Amino acid sequence: MKKLLVLVLMLFIGAQASWAQADVISVKDYVKIMKDKNTILISARKPADYKKVHIINAVNIDHKKLYKDVPVKSVLKPTADIAKIFGSKGVRESNNIVIYDNGTGKYSGRLYWILKYMGAKNVKILDGHLAAWKAARKPVTRMPTKVKPVTFTATVNKGMNVDLAYVKKAKANSNTILVDVRSPEEFNGIKESKIRKGTIPGSVNLEFKLMLNSKKMLKSKEELAKIFKSKGITSDKEVILFCETSVRAGIVYLALTSVLDYPKIKVYDGAYYEWQSIASNKVK
Repeated sequence: MKKLLVLVLMLFIGAQASWAQADVISVKDYVKIMKDKNTILISARKPADYKKVHIINAVNIDHKKLYKDVPVKSVLKPTADIAKIFGSKGVRESNNIVIYDNGTGKYSGRLYWILKYMGAKNVKILDGHLAAWKAARKPVTRMPTKVKPVTFTATVNKGMNVDLAYVKKAKANSNTILVDVRSPEEFNGIKESKIRKGTIPGSVNLEFKLMLNSKKMLKSKEELAKIFKSKGITSDKEVILFCETSVRAGIVYLALTSVLDYPKIKVYDGAYYEWQSIASNKVK
């Protein structure tokens, strides 16, 4: 009896430990918890991709459904609306939530940040995404997952999301650094664009793609630390992340907060799209 209790305790501690690590989870570790009733898998891929094939039991959440486009493109809808969408997909704030996408980390990172912002505690990204799952010869399907609607109770982490007024004030502070996670071509204004070319003056460029290795897995703590240090992005600074609409900022937010334990990381949700839309705002 005593041996049985010890075994159960060890299994419990092991399960808890897997969720205490950085907010990525391997295919191997996800398989261990996938049948747990409190675990839910989210495919952040486009609906058309989800219909072609997806990991078994995954529900599909299109990040675009979480935004309003007036007055600014891709800014988050009101909290109650987002909570209703999550609940309609069977997602509770108390779930162990695992997210994957096609491998860029872009859409999964965006949902990761939104869920954290909405108060979900246990959120992870599947390391290697769909490719890693297929490589491990794990089951996929075309059949949509049956969803039982639930209630998602939001507790907004307001400090994660900043607005235009905050950015204007903070950018003049030497203890704050603005990080544009778009491509160097976008940052330097040499890529064709329907909006004003350039970036927010004073920003540094660190493309979101640098967070992942060639296998679409999050780079090691040492590798990530070196990347951020090379750009002068240090843990003593307040860091404000953005891209054109801040979709690409999510995976960088995860790397800084979950892996490197940077304490003062925020996302400018209005992003460069909002900044450049105001004629009086200068661009570089």
